[in-house]
Amino acid sequence: MKAEIKPRIDLINRTMLETVVPLKVPFIINLDPSDTCNFQCKFCPTGDRKLMKSTLGRSHGNMDYNLFKKIVDDICEFEKPIKVLRLYKDGEPLLNPRLADMIKYAREKKCSERIDTTTNASLLNPAKNLELIEAGLDRINISIEGVNAAQYASFSNYKIEFEKLVENIRYFYEHRNQCEMIVKINGDILTEDDKSRFYEIFGNIADGVYIEHIMSCWPEFELNGVEINQEHGIYGQEISEVQVCPYIFYSFSINSDGTASTCFLDWARKLIIGDTKLQSVKDIWNGDKLFEYQKEFLSMKRKGHPVCGQCGQLSHGQPDNIDPYASELLKKLIAARREQL
Repeated sequence: MKAEIKPRIDLINRTMLETVVPLKVPFIINLDPSDTCNFQCKFCPTGDRKLMKSTLGRSHGNMDYNLFKKIVDDICEFEKPIKVLRLYKDGEPLLNPRLADMIKYAREKKCSERIDTTTNASLLNPAKNLELIEAGLDRINISIEGVNAAQYASFSNYKIEFEKLVENIRYFYEHRNQCEMIVKINGDILTEDDKSRFYEIFGNIADGVYIEHIMSCWPEFELNGVEINQEHGIYGQEISEVQVCPYIFYSFSINSDGTASTCFLDWARKLIIGDTKLQSVKDIWNGDKLFEYQKEFLSMKRKGHPVCGQCGQLSHGQPDNIDPYASELLKKLIAARREQL
């Protein structure tokens, strides 16, 4: 097998947040090209069409390209490039017909060190593959939802030509140039034979492959008939909850309608901290709303928050642990805020 067995995130070469918080420039900005999806996966709120129709703010659809350019221009106002511009949040990015244009624009503007995306790969084809690669995409994370068409129909309510899917992924891998490819699958729905087949199929047509465990990471959303793994976290680690959410200290998200959220898991738009149509990205990052969230969580009050209090990501997702440094970081945060004002 050519591929390394490695997850979609770097678990080894991580910056110790307690040494850099508060950050003047975020590490990661999640920017959603489309908040709709052609799949209806049991673990994902976006796939619940009835829920989306009844939820305020969803579904918006594709991000307007001019708004995207405005956001990228805003990101360029930071004193240095962000580490990652992640073109993914709630939906399937390839549903936006201008995804390659977005990648190319962000690459030319040099607003980030890396551009990546996550996709179910169902809409890949040779022409689309070359568009994304030539536009300058640095990494593509591919989510596989089964090792045959029947599993896709059961888990994602999607009729797929599985062999064609594999061939399109193979084509991307063979022409990928600078673009790294990681292929992952939820392992808790698979038999041991299925897991072996996953490695057999994708082990030689990806840079990295990984079998994850299922977790309930979406706030206020109950998984549809999927049993949550209570023995292991998503990457096979011991389940251990942190009190302070680390993500809000190095990242935030921009929805397809331009609103900004503290969290990449904020599917219901309940953690809004700004609107890029009315504000600059830099002003949102330095704004009062995000500061108040950061201060609240460093004060160890996250568990009392109506949305974030029961976040499964903070127990099953292997987040960075800054709990021991909370009081020290709170002082630094407040001091930095005073200097800013």
